[in-house]
Amino acid sequence: MVFDTRLLNGIGVLAAVAESGSFVQAAEALDVTASAISRAIARMERRIGIRLFDRTSRTVKLTDEGQRFYQRVAPLLAEMEDAATETAGSSITVRGRLRVNVDPWFARFVLAPKLEKFLSAQQSLQVDLIVRDRLGDLIAEGFDAAVRFGTPDASSLVARPLLKTRILTCSSARYLARHGRPAHPLELADGRYECLLFRDPSTGQPFPWEFHRDGEVLTVPVSGRLTVNDLATKLSVCAAGLGITQTMELGAHQWLDDGSLVELFPEWAQEQLPLYIYYPSRRLMSAKMRVFIDLLTSDLG
Repeated sequence: MVFDTRLLNGIGVLAAVAESGSFVQAAEALDVTASAISRAIARMERRIGIRLFDRTSRTVKLTDEGQRFYQRVAPLLAEMEDAATETAGSSITVRGRLRVNVDPWFARFVLAPKLEKFLSAQQSLQVDLIVRDRLGDLIAEGFDAAVRFGTPDASSLVARPLLKTRILTCSSARYLARHGRPAHPLELADGRYECLLFRDPSTGQPFPWEFHRDGEVLTVPVSGRLTVNDLATKLSVCAAGLGITQTMELGAHQWLDDGSLVELFPEWAQEQLPLYIYYPSRRLMSAKMRVFIDLLTSDLG
């Protein structure tokens, strides 16, 4: 079979347009004219018999067929880049842009302190960190990886566990001095205590409160006037004396260690929340993804 090199050239142009969302920006990245980009895309569309992009005066977006095609070829391009770098014997084996979708709590309190050392060691790597509370469509949105708490849903993504963190129930000493300290989780159901709730981004409803002890799971119907979608805000409000809340142990030590928060019901704090990293393929993994996974697995165990 004779390989059509024009197809390979067109795939490079396709990737540039898909990642930038613009013919003009893709032309700047490849150091050609926008009309050359447009002609290259048109040739590829004729070559494979589908329309790759929907074009308007303001936006350029992959069609459904174009998205499926790009999902197949993007990992191959990354693997080719790595192979070329390694074959050339270059001392710089990790380069390019790493685009990661990261949970806000993990990004702020766990990942951020580690990035200086990581990027100092990887001088040719650029990291695009997107902090948000949902996984979304990893491949369609152009992410190399995502880091998320919770049990994975069934999907084609690789889900690699990183750690588990306990779920704690906390309040401030000031709030407990005013309202008394509950001796058992069920006391939170009678309305005497203000519970600070956290919204589940997948359902839009507050997460239910569970208490785990020696295999027993106790679900308590709590209520409160404040529901937030940011854990740091919730803990700051709790430390200020508004009520009682549940939080992950990971990242909360600054409040617990300085006494801003007091742990309640430690004997009922055996629930554990897993943390996973997601990525598209275990077989075709770029060098930049390997070093990022190494960072997480070595530092987090």
